Amino acid sequence: MNDYEFGNYIYELRKQAGLSQSELAEKIGVSNKAVSKWEVGKAKPGTESIRKLAALFQVSVEELLKKREGKKEASITKIVLTGGPCAGKTTALSWMQNAFTRLGYTVLFVPETATELINGGISPVTCGSNGDFQKCLLRLQLDKENVFLQAAKTMDAEKILIVCDRGALDNKAYMDSLEFAQALASLNTNEIALRDNYDAVFHLVTAAKGAEKYYTTANNTARTETVEEASALDDKLIAAWTGHPHLRIIDNSTEFEDKLKRLIAEISSFLGEPEPYEIERKFLIEYPDIKWLLSHPHCQRVEIIQTYLKSDPDEEVRVRQRGSDGHYIYYQTIKRSVSAMKRVEVEQRLSESEYLRLLMNADTARRQIRKDRYCLTYENQYFEIDVYPFWDDRAIAEIELTHEDTEIKFPKEIKVIREVTDDDNYKNASLAKI
Repeated sequence: MNDYEFGNYIYELRKQAGLSQSELAEKIGVSNKAVSKWEVGKAKPGTESIRKLAALFQVSVEELLKKREGKKEASITKIVLTGGPCAGKTTALSWMQNAFTRLGYTVLFVPETATELINGGISPVTCGSNGDFQKCLLRLQLDKENVFLQAAKTMDAEKILIVCDRGALDNKAYMDSLEFAQALASLNTNEIALRDNYDAVFHLVTAAKGAEKYYTTANNTARTETVEEASALDDKLIAAWTGHPHLRIIDNSTEFEDKLKRLIAEISSFLGEPEPYEIERKFLIEYPDIKWLLSHPHCQRVEIIQTYLKSDPDEEVRVRQRGSDGHYIYYQTIKRSVSAMKRVEVEQRLSESEYLRLLMNADTARRQIRKDRYCLTYENQYFEIDVYPFWDDRAIAEIELTHEDTEIKFPKEIKVIREVTDDDNYKNASLAKI
């Protein structure tokens, strides 16, 4: 980052905080002229001023130092590759290595933890109980991911893709509700923090569902499931990850090679290669049966508060609080329309302090959007059903697609009134207008 870019960064932080140059100078203990020089790129603050700026603007000292020294931070994306037994993960990992290395990514793989432990003699049988084993597995899983993330931050690379061969929520499929609650307590965490700690989740459906003749246990000594058990486990894994903001399910509707091509296409689309396009279709539906949704094993309720920020006319900028039961994750999203169904969308995770700071730039001409979102997986499709407090007769169902002509299969319990993809009246930005 050059001097001007650093100065502009300080300027943006100051404006977000609602301070004049003189007010900032007084708080930091420098002259007005010093702040002016920082912002126009003629000078940079010393270490002590950096420390005070970091405390004032609630950013880390390390971040400010990196900006000051012009060190470009690598773009690090962490995704999960999961799936039922004999889904093709091993081959898929090889395909991912080749495909994304060619696109300029440094690709890192976090090995499957359960297989490592079982092959090393640690299993539900050798441990005191299944719950004891799962606690060990989860702790090692998270420790490994942290090590990979810390290593990635030291690498001289612009784009880094961390691929977790299964993620923390996979373990939920192997526990009952009490064991899972005890495992979360032992780690002093919660389900939302574990689930949404990943940028995206890609599930490969087991060969036991739709490609039974290819199902085998011969290529993995840790695999013991029958076809029926593998199919049931696949369903449990999908249920465990349902509720994640970006879950994609790759089924066996094509030959295996095309299945892997579809996986690469889904990941590429998520990463924004070549551009982060989002293809979304939206439907106005009758008010759904909430009891049915909550009882569905592949449905999760998520609370969302969405706030629109002041932005340029050709962009839509919003921040979002997402979670439930007092546990939340925060995001900023910037969207630019390309066509009625296609948009360029860039999303980044925020800390709570960053989220609260951005709320100061809220567009007061729009109200906050509060809604309950029911994330539902059905026929290997991922629906998001939004229920708003100001409607008691209708709701909105959305689905993101890789291709505009993909066939959509609704469950019979969802009554579609009409498609509203092209109707501006049903966009959140319109619903937010006061």
